[in-house]
Amino acid sequence: MSNRKIGPWTVQSDDTAFENPWIKIVDHKVIHPDGSDGEYGVVQFKNLAIGILAFDEDGMVPLIGQHRFALDRYSWELPEGGGRLDIAPLQSAKRELAEETGFRAQSWAPLCAFDVSNSVTDERAQCFFAWDLEAGDAAPESSEALTMKTVSFKVLLDLVMTGEITDSLTVAMTLTAYVKALRGAAPVPICEHILAA
Repeated sequence: MSNRKIGPWTVQSDDTAFENPWIKIVDHKVIHPDGSDGEYGVVQFKNLAIGILAFDEDGMVPLIGQHRFALDRYSWELPEGGGRLDIAPLQSAKRELAEETGFRAQSWAPLCAFDVSNSVTDERAQCFFAWDLEAGDAAPESSEALTMKTVSFKVLLDLVMTGEITDSLTVAMTLTAYVKALRGAAPVPICEHILAA
């Protein structure tokens, strides 16, 4: 492979160190901007991270609890998961919300998009507001052991601010939603639920 540029770096070679259905780890031999030899290991994600901040008619928010293998600890999070790159993110969000909570939302709006951990991964997140919920039966993947509870947005915000919730998508969605509501930049029903909390 011939050298190629990534910003100020020159990539001399790429080698796949590991690959499974969800990620690929690529070892890049590079020349740094200062001319020295270097190496970058990048985790390339095969799915988009999807997150949903949903509100029921009473302004309550569903949270999903599960034990996270990588951290070996229990985590409360807003509904989230992976969306195939060849499928519209909103379609994946609708599927994730229904799978994890049983809820189907009649109304959707973009909430935020961000890079999850841009020093070592290329993972992107796309997150949505959802409201006008209809209840149904959850159908998580058989490999998942999930618990659901609902909390007010005020409780959610407190859990994020005290550090009891540390999941990056949940933190980003909660704080972005709060600021958008304060600025009147969220859909009116969302602003009403958040500011009433």
